[in-house]
Amino acid sequence: MAGKETALIVGAGQGLSASLARLFASEGMQVAIAARNTDKLAGLCSETGAKAFACDAGHPAQVSALFDAVTGEMGEPDIVVYNASNRARGPVQDLDVEAVRSAIEISCYGGFLVAQAAAKQMIPRGSGTILLTGASASVKGYPNSSSFAMGKFGLRGLAQSLARELQPQNIHVAHFVIDGGILQGPGDTRAAERGEDAMLLPDEIARDYLHVHRQHRSSWTWEIELRPWVEKF
Repeated sequence: MAGKETALIVGAGQGLSASLARLFASEGMQVAIAARNTDKLAGLCSETGAKAFACDAGHPAQVSALFDAVTGEMGEPDIVVYNASNRARGPVQDLDVEAVRSAIEISCYGGFLVAQAAAKQMIPRGSGTILLTGASASVKGYPNSSSFAMGKFGLRGLAQSLARELQPQNIHVAHFVIDGGILQGPGDTRAAERGEDAMLLPDEIARDYLHVHRQHRSSWTWEIELRPWVEKF
C-alpha cells in the first residue's frame, strides 16, 4: 500500500514479536510475521491485521520465497526484525551434534540469510532497517549453553559487520542485547518467583526497537543493551 511502511518480523511468537507486531501496526505499518508454524499466529493476525507467512529461516530457498511473497503482497519491507533463536542445553560432552548444528543455524545462519535477503532489496533503494535480537549469551558464554553462546556471539558479529558495511548506504543495522528474561504474559510465573522489576516487559522492548528504527542518521546506534532494573551486569 503506497505511503505505508512495511515491517517483517521473522521468528514470530507470543512474546517480543507479538509486542512488535502490535506496536508497528499501531504506527500504521503493514506487518508481516513469519514462523515455521503459522497456526500459532492466527490470533495475533486477527488482532493486528498482520499477515502470517511460513518460513524456516535456516533454509535459503524458504527465506528467498518469504521475501518474494511479502514483497508481492505488501511491498518491500522497510524494517526487518530477526527474532528467531534456538539452543541445545547440557554439558558439552553430552550434547547431540545435530542439535547443536540446528541451534547455530537458527540463531545465527538464519539471521545471515534474512539480513542478506533484506540487504538485497534495501541497497538498491538506499534505505532500510535491519534489527537483530541478541541475548545475554551474545556477550557472556554460560555453562551448559555453548550452542546458544555460539549462535548469539555469531549473530552479534554479523550485526557489527553489517552495521559498518551498510551504514554508508543508508541502511541501519542494529543488535539488541536482551540481558534478562522477557515476560511472556499473565501466565508467566517467573515474575512472581523472581520479584518485582525482575523481568523485561516486551512492550517496553518493542518501543526501543521502534526508536532505533526512527533514529535520525546523524545519531545512529549499532547496539543497545536492555536489562531489568534489578539485573546485575
